[in-house]
Amino acid sequence: MKHILDQTLWSNTVYQWLIFLAIVLGLSLTVKLFKSVVIRRLRLWTQRTHTNWDDFVVGLAENSLVPLLYISSFYFGMKTLILAEKLENILHVAYLIGITFFVLKMISSAFRKFVYSFIRREENSQDKEKQAGGLIVITNVLIWILGIIFLIDNLGYNVTTLIAGLGVGGIAIALAAQAVLGDLFSYFVIFFDRPFEIGDFVVIGDKNGTIEYIGIKTTRIRTLSGEQLVCSNTDLTNSRLHNFKRMERRRIVFSLGVTYQTSGDQLAEIPGLVKHIISSRPQLQFDRGHFSGYGDFSLNFEFVYFVLDPDYTVYMDNQQAVYLEIFTAFEKRGIDFAYPTQTLLIGQQPVAVENTR
Repeated sequence: MKHILDQTLWSNTVYQWLIFLAIVLGLSLTVKLFKSVVIRRLRLWTQRTHTNWDDFVVGLAENSLVPLLYISSFYFGMKTLILAEKLENILHVAYLIGITFFVLKMISSAFRKFVYSFIRREENSQDKEKQAGGLIVITNVLIWILGIIFLIDNLGYNVTTLIAGLGVGGIAIALAAQAVLGDLFSYFVIFFDRPFEIGDFVVIGDKNGTIEYIGIKTTRIRTLSGEQLVCSNTDLTNSRLHNFKRMERRRIVFSLGVTYQTSGDQLAEIPGLVKHIISSRPQLQFDRGHFSGYGDFSLNFEFVYFVLDPDYTVYMDNQQAVYLEIFTAFEKRGIDFAYPTQTLLIGQQPVAVENTR
């Protein structure tokens, strides 16, 4: 038996290979037991909690930590063997790459989870998740670049030259792509400052429409006429933008004029009459109404009210109803609306008669 164990196979005795197998199998069974018992019980426990962060941590351990433990089991088992220097270096590099991959994967997943959990606490979370997609992509690229630099440094290479080269290259790229980088920074301004979001109705200059998509470089707006308007993020952040979705209520000012043949009692009745018509509608709030002045052909009144719903259709429906009720009320009371008229008075001039005798 000892003779068999002392036999050499690939520079290692059979006894050493058995130790290697025992370590790998023992650690693998331990990891398997950890996954089957500990993680399984933790998953059952997380199903009874209200938060989803514990589900995320358990899922992260199952999908990233467990594979990393399996890789480590094989690596530590291989360390008990006598290997060629080249093979040992390859094994070490592969192990570092594996560790870096799974660690970066966990960091990236944790960042994504943090961003989405922050967004889901707010309204319109689905639209905001789409908006956050660009931020997550950029952050993941930075995480993986830093992770690769860290890996290269741990492999024994001098990363100072690499970092300096990336810095010079970054300056060259920044100078060559100023417009693109400007739009990228504007995207971060839009994401963090949130002057508008997906679904908001905005007016920019003579253009208006609903925000449909916010990308890293451009924002797409669906106009009222149906076409898609594509604007650079820099143009939007540098423009004066009217966001009607943020409107809490809409202020309406309108005037009407009646003829000069209207009696004094009728004039005194008009402000109260219009006030009653506006106040009777639940979505409207009356502000003021006054006899505002004498016009060239009319006696003018000015009224102000608020629409308590920012929706444009609600405003138009209520405005139409108010105008129709005013017209009907004036018609019943014999009050005539004024329109541009001119009255021409022609008088007969006296004729001088000459008296002759």
